[in-house]
Amino acid sequence: MAIQLAELAARIQGTLVHLPEQASRIAGVSHNSAWVRPGDIFVAIRGKTLDGHRFIPHAVDRGAVAVAGEGFDGMSGLSVPYIRVTCAREALADIAAIVHAHPSRNLTTIGVTGTKGKTTTTWLVRHLLRTAGHTTGLLSTLGYMLRDDALQQFPAHFTTPESPQVQSTLAGMVEASCTHAVIEASSEALAQRRLRGTDFDIAVWTNLAPEHLNFHGDMEGYFSAKRILIDAARFAVLNATDPWAMRLKDHPHSTYSDDPAVPADWSVSDLTEAGDGLHFHMRSPSGAFAAHLPVIGAYNIANALAAAAAVHHLGISIATIQRGLADFPGVPGRMQIVQESPIRVVLDFAHTPESLSNALASLRGTTQGRLTVVLGSAGGNRDPGKRAPLGAVATRLSDLAVFTEEDCRDTPIYDILNEMKRGADDQGSGNYVLIPDRVEATGWALSQARPGDTVVFCGKAGETTLERANETIPWDEETIVRRALERLSHVGS
Repeated sequence: MAIQLAELAARIQGTLVHLPEQASRIAGVSHNSAWVRPGDIFVAIRGKTLDGHRFIPHAVDRGAVAVAGEGFDGMSGLSVPYIRVTCAREALADIAAIVHAHPSRNLTTIGVTGTKGKTTTTWLVRHLLRTAGHTTGLLSTLGYMLRDDALQQFPAHFTTPESPQVQSTLAGMVEASCTHAVIEASSEALAQRRLRGTDFDIAVWTNLAPEHLNFHGDMEGYFSAKRILIDAARFAVLNATDPWAMRLKDHPHSTYSDDPAVPADWSVSDLTEAGDGLHFHMRSPSGAFAAHLPVIGAYNIANALAAAAAVHHLGISIATIQRGLADFPGVPGRMQIVQESPIRVVLDFAHTPESLSNALASLRGTTQGRLTVVLGSAGGNRDPGKRAPLGAVATRLSDLAVFTEEDCRDTPIYDILNEMKRGADDQGSGNYVLIPDRVEATGWALSQARPGDTVVFCGKAGETTLERANETIPWDEETIVRRALERLSHVGS
C-alpha cells in the first residue's frame, strides 16, 4: 500500500527535518540497503558496531526515495527527504505494518515464546487449527508456510525475521486466504521490536531458562524481552510450572502443567511412553480425555498441553484436539526419526545442556543397544558458557559422544571442542571423540553403530546453513545423514 511521505511521518510520529524535494509516495521499507527497491524508504539503524546511516548512499542508488533515522551529521547533503524518529527499530516495524496494511488485523494470530518448546508448540497449534478446518499460516524457526505445507525459507538465519519480512509474510497469508497465523517469537526479535505492529490474539509462554544472556545481560533482561509478547496479546497461555510465567498472572490467561504436583487448568495424568509415542490423559476445563501424541520425548507433553489450551480458547472442540494430537506428523528436526532399524537414527535441534539432557533421557528409555550422540556448540559470542556443560551432559547420558562443529564462526574449532572435552574430563568421562568436520563425524558415528543402537544428531537439525570462520555453506542435516547411511549400506552389501 503506497502512502504519502507526510502522512507516513505523521503516523509514525516522526518529524520531516529535511525535505530537498517534493514529498514522495512510499511503496515499501527496508533497513538493509542491499534489499532496497525503487520507491522504498530506507530506515537507518544504529547497531553496536555499524551505523546504518553509512549505507544511505547505497540505498539511494538502489531507489530509496526517503530515509528515516534518529538523526546524523551531514544531512544537508542528502538528496532525499529525511524523517527523524525517536527509535529507528520501532519506526521500521511501524512503517512495515503500514505499507502492508496491517495484515494481522485480518488474522487470528497466536504467538509462542519461551526458551524451549517454541517450535514444536507452534507447529502443534497450526496442526490443531488445520484439523479444525482453519486455513492457517506459520512463521517459525524452520521457515514459513502459507496455506499449504510447502515450507519456505528466508535468506537470513534467525528465528523470527525482521519486521518488513514479518509483515510481508503475514500479508502473504492474508492474500492466500488464511484466517489464522501462528508465529514463533524469539527473545531477540521481541527486544528488537521485529513483531511490533502485529496484533496477537493469544500468546503462549512455554518456559524460561538461561540462554541468550550474552544479548539480554541477565535473566531479568531475558524475561523482560519475552514478556513483550504477553503484554501485546489479548489472552495468554502460561506454564504453571515456570516461576517466571507466574509473574504474568495479572494478564487474562489460562494455565497448563505437565507436573502432577502443580495444579493448572490443563494438566496430564497416566502418561506412558511407547514405541508409537506418548499415551496419556489430558484434564481440561471441559473435562478429561484420553490422548495420543505420536512423538518421542515425554517433555513434549507440555507442548501438547500448551497448544491444546490455546486452540480451545479459540473454540476448538475437545474431539478435534484429540484427533489432531493423534495424527500430528511431527516437526522436521525435532526428534525426527530418519531410520528405525537396524539402527535408529534421530535428528534433534537440542543445543543447550537442558534440552540435550531431555533428548538423551528420552532416547535412552527406548534404545535397546548403545546410544551415540553427535553434537557441537556455537562459536562467536553465542553462550560460550554452555560448551563444557554440553560435553558433560553428552558423555554422562550417552555411551559415546562425538564432538564436532556447529557454526563455529570466528571461534577456532578446537577452542570449542576442547571446552566440551573439559566438561567431559571434569566428571571423569572418556567416552568421546573429537572430529571437527561434521560430515566426517556423521559418517564415523554411523559406522560404529550396531543393530539395536540409536544415533542422534543434535544442534543443526532443520537449519539450512553451517557457518565456519571464512564461509557459510548450505546445510541439510537429513540429506547428509541419509547419504552417509547409503554409503554404509553399499559397504556392507
